[in-house]
Amino acid sequence: MKKLLFGLAFLCPFLAYSQSNNAPSSYDLHEITITGYLQTQYQKAQSAGILSFSGGDFTKNSSERFMIRRGRLKIDRVDKYSSIVFQIDATQNGVQLMDAFIQFHKPGSKTFLFTAGLFNRPFGYSIVYSSGYRDFPERARVFQTLMPRERDLGAMISFRPKKDFKFITAEVAVINGSGHSARDYDSKKDIVGNLGFKFDSLANKKLHIGFGGSVYKGFVRSDTETYLSLQNNSYVKNTSADNVNWYAKRDYYGANLQLQYDNTFGSSSLKAEYISGTQPGVGASSSITGPVASTSFSAQPATDLYLRSFSGYYIWFTQQIAKTHLTALVGYDVYDPNKHINEKEIGAANSFTTAGDIKFSTLGYGLTYLINPRLKLTVYNEHVVNDPTQLPQYIDDLKDDVFTTRLQYRW
Repeated sequence: MKKLLFGLAFLCPFLAYSQSNNAPSSYDLHEITITGYLQTQYQKAQSAGILSFSGGDFTKNSSERFMIRRGRLKIDRVDKYSSIVFQIDATQNGVQLMDAFIQFHKPGSKTFLFTAGLFNRPFGYSIVYSSGYRDFPERARVFQTLMPRERDLGAMISFRPKKDFKFITAEVAVINGSGHSARDYDSKKDIVGNLGFKFDSLANKKLHIGFGGSVYKGFVRSDTETYLSLQNNSYVKNTSADNVNWYAKRDYYGANLQLQYDNTFGSSSLKAEYISGTQPGVGASSSITGPVASTSFSAQPATDLYLRSFSGYYIWFTQQIAKTHLTALVGYDVYDPNKHINEKEIGAANSFTTAGDIKFSTLGYGLTYLINPRLKLTVYNEHVVNDPTQLPQYIDDLKDDVFTTRLQYRW
């Protein structure tokens, strides 16, 4: 039995195709079920007080910390017609609501699902993929920036056919757009659409393939008379009284791919996702740090909007080592908030460019060790790089690498 449990655990990359946060623990009829996971970790930063996408920023005088990264408790119930999911996250920062939604479906069929409440935005692969099953410690910087905390309030229709078309998943959601813990600050709603395909057990049941595409169509309200748009290598101010209560477009387009091959050495997995589009942000300042300037808003932005064309992607590779309990991890991700300007031009006189326009790339590498089917140890290092600019604080590459040792227990 122990060997069987370990074998199932090592199939995690394949089985995790179904590990969506937008679902109960099982669609089989059941009364209250409680599941969850706890992630406790130690981190060492290259410098004290750095801004970080590896579990949050470090405090001013600290380069080392212990923390509870995630403490999830999920309660769900499924009956003949519906299901309900309620999840909280308890860490050293307090208790926060993560998921709270109701799903309806026809009796005996889950082909069409209607979801209402607080749920993960149905965009791409990594957003809806549970952090309790993901091999890598964190989602890529691009998704943490565009969709912080992954969730939003709204309603969603899902199409998951069985039998002949069971390889297709389609989802469309209407959401506030302001994020998982914020009240909507305008009257417009955002639309998210996702189409996914997966083909399991190909090539003598050794190859598993998944891919898909996503679209996000949204808006950000302007509260000032001026917004800035890029012209050549500089921003240009557009000023008019009509710009108050004007809506800038927030459009994303994404594509994703997942491959897994079960070979004689051990299971190999490659996952990649690319996203580009338009992201309204603000200019970095003494109160708004560089990366935050291009982050999606949870409240009405009080300063002038910056219209930026962005791009970003990640590539994750995992390799089980000789069918042992060890898995090697290598990841690379890039987020460029302004793909039409070179970093050497950022900070030039009268260009209105700020630290919110700087591109960052991250190379990560490490190991996971499955101690038992519930307990996993992860050791991971992230090397973060930004190209030099003309801005005083970003003349050279920041010393902002982060090393993480994490212990996770899932039940």
